[in-house]
Amino acid sequence: MSGFRFALQASGAASPGAWRDLARKTEDLGYSTLYVPDHLDDQWAPMVAVTVAAEATTTLRVGTLVLDNDFRHPVVLAKEAATLDVVTGGRFEFGIGAGWLRADYEQSGIRMDQPAVRVARLAESLAIMRAMWRDGNATFEGEHYCVTAALGAPAPFTPGGPPLVVSVVPSLSAGYIGPEVAAEAVVEKYTERVRWAREAAGARAADLELQCWTVTVQVVPNASEVFESTAPLFGLTPDQLRAAPVALIGEAGEIVETLRKRREELGFSYVVVHEAEMDALAPVIAELAGT
Repeated sequence: MSGFRFALQASGAASPGAWRDLARKTEDLGYSTLYVPDHLDDQWAPMVAVTVAAEATTTLRVGTLVLDNDFRHPVVLAKEAATLDVVTGGRFEFGIGAGWLRADYEQSGIRMDQPAVRVARLAESLAIMRAMWRDGNATFEGEHYCVTAALGAPAPFTPGGPPLVVSVVPSLSAGYIGPEVAAEAVVEKYTERVRWAREAAGARAADLELQCWTVTVQVVPNASEVFESTAPLFGLTPDQLRAAPVALIGEAGEIVETLRKRREELGFSYVVVHEAEMDALAPVIAELAGT
């Protein structure tokens, strides 16, 4: 069973100095990683932002949660990710997905294909990048990409390339955050997704570090009342919200026990929260990080 790690997700800051301060505070509070998402709304460009955060800190890991595969060609992205892995001394975590936010595609004019097509394209992209990192070059001919002797330079600091993030989230197939997402946040859906990940990993299943992205964190003494008032906002019952991995609500000790239970039952040891909740979770991190 993996030891607990905690990560913060942030989209940028009011100034370069404020961003560096945020990175240092994230490190000081015991968070393992600072993540930046990848959307075309009001946020910083992720690869640049995480590079600056890494330069401002000494042990903090940085990563993308997650890059949209449709925004970048895999040969170009493999070089960027390997370079970032080199300059951070192996502190980069590579999160990439098939794309989901409809507004990104509408703004950019990039065609938003059906989910199965986007996922197939992502699989080809990963095959190319892994070959470049592992073998030093890639030749690949698929339905979506065709590359010939693509040079994998620089060689990544981490053998085989930066670690790939395995994050379990509700279904985002609707293309926006709405009631459909909440309906997919029940614990039964997470159990199913964890099973998919372990089956896909096969013999490597025991090596997976499963990450859980949370929506709401509230360190409060009246958890039952909060569940009663908050659950209808998600279209869930209080019991469903209490069990849902998207929520962490209760006193610090209650949240500690909730996370231990979720790790035991679902395998989640890597917890991601948003910037607004970084201070609230600090006592939990002090109790659980590394255990």
